[in-house]
Amino acid sequence: MFLKAAINGKRSRKEHPAVPINPSQQAEQAAFAVKAGAGAIHVHPRDKNGQESLAAEDVAAALYAIRVECPTTPVGVSTGAWMVPDLDTRVALIDGWKVLPDFASVNFHEPGALEVFRALADHGIAIEAGIWNPDAARLFCQSGLASRSLRILIEPAQEPGNAKVRLEEIEAVLKGIECPRLLHGFEDFAWEFIALAAGRGYDTRIGFEDTLLLPEGNRPEDNGELVTAAREIIARSR
Repeated sequence: MFLKAAINGKRSRKEHPAVPINPSQQAEQAAFAVKAGAGAIHVHPRDKNGQESLAAEDVAAALYAIRVECPTTPVGVSTGAWMVPDLDTRVALIDGWKVLPDFASVNFHEPGALEVFRALADHGIAIEAGIWNPDAARLFCQSGLASRSLRILIEPAQEPGNAKVRLEEIEAVLKGIECPRLLHGFEDFAWEFIALAAGRGYDTRIGFEDTLLLPEGNRPEDNGELVTAAREIIARSR
């Protein structure tokens, strides 16, 4: 079972002092996660002010630093529309990347998802299709892009409401779609959804992006502790 570490997301160091902001911090946290058993790293690159960024120099800095510490581990980035709301600008930034991630995620509920997907594909970047709700699942199915996707990210806890019901609704829409699936939760659902993923035979993820607490409610020192806890849940849930 594949376990990915999402090492920072939108988080700040005010939320947890070990959230990695600059490239050296990102590399350190990635190394902790890989040592604990993560098979890939998902990172949100930051600019010099610590803000999420899709600028070529910021993406390159994050990738270079992490790859020095984790040379054989795939590294992916987010393309969330909140980082760069204007679609044309977002696509132009992706087209300007000189150092390419191994994969990138595209949120199918966001306007312009298909254009972002194609921009990444044109550069040979593997793509994770992020599915937050049934409407996004329907767009993904209608797009015919399953065969061009690295995996489907089923992310029902990213929006308010009953995440477990939303998971069932998403799975119903995706029925018959052949593509690897990764299920993960967020905040209160983070640990429960790791067990659900294991029970369904899906891949999963954990990291500071998804939760700042261990299953018992304690604060972890780093992403490695979160990965270790996730692996223990997976072992018990198989």
